[in-house]
Amino acid sequence: MTLQEMKRRRQEKGYTYSQLAERSGIPVGTLQKIFNGETASPRYSTIQALEEALGDEPLVVCEPVSGYNVHRREKQPGEYTIEDYRALPEEQRVELIDGVFYDMAAPTTFHQLLAGELYRQISNYILDRNGKCTPFISPVDVQLDNDERTMIQPDVIIVCSREQIVRRNVMGAPDFVLEVVSPSSKRRDYLLKLHKYQNAGVREYWLVDPGQKLVLVYFFESEVCPTIYPLEGRIPVNLYGGDLELEFDRMAAWLEEEAMMEREAGE
Repeated sequence: MTLQEMKRRRQEKGYTYSQLAERSGIPVGTLQKIFNGETASPRYSTIQALEEALGDEPLVVCEPVSGYNVHRREKQPGEYTIEDYRALPEEQRVELIDGVFYDMAAPTTFHQLLAGELYRQISNYILDRNGKCTPFISPVDVQLDNDERTMIQPDVIIVCSREQIVRRNVMGAPDFVLEVVSPSSKRRDYLLKLHKYQNAGVREYWLVDPGQKLVLVYFFESEVCPTIYPLEGRIPVNLYGGDLELEFDRMAAWLEEEAMMEREAGE
């Protein structure tokens, strides 16, 4: 992994030097010198430790977050509740899934650009037709299973029952969920959340994957297997019988610009 790739990974995950030092075992001062370019040739063992710390695995919080007094006794993964979730400080971005905390890296500007554009198209369609459904963009808490063990923050959702929308969060499964896949969330979006959404009663689930230049559409009311589209053109939303089509050509152009900037930065 090159220095530029490590910088990009650190930015995607939103790690501070202190957090990265804790994950890698490398002193903060050494990390600062590496990322500032002061250390031109880090040791191989240091590079290996950084690559492992910046890998794609989601960070599972397996023990209490130090200094926050989240609960009175130490808990194990699977024991955390929404009470623990609400006790975390606002800057601590996590999702709670089946009693396990998963770290949420700060989204990149490109990630937010895609999510914002897709939300805009959905919102405009619903508002122009005075639709009964309500779209939301992250961050919004979704108490997916209506229990005390899962609270997630999908990128874009549509909720068609107003009774599900309470002051603090959405109760139960949204009708439509869209996730913009990032390296730090890929396994969670493709595997864990896919099964959670299907079992909870989500009607339609979209995975927008800029890295693969693909959009996977699961419409659980008809097919278990996804329909796979290239990240371009117009893609119909099954929830609206195909009358709503999301336009991806502009986003495909943004993706090319993003790739060009990364290539130039690596030269």
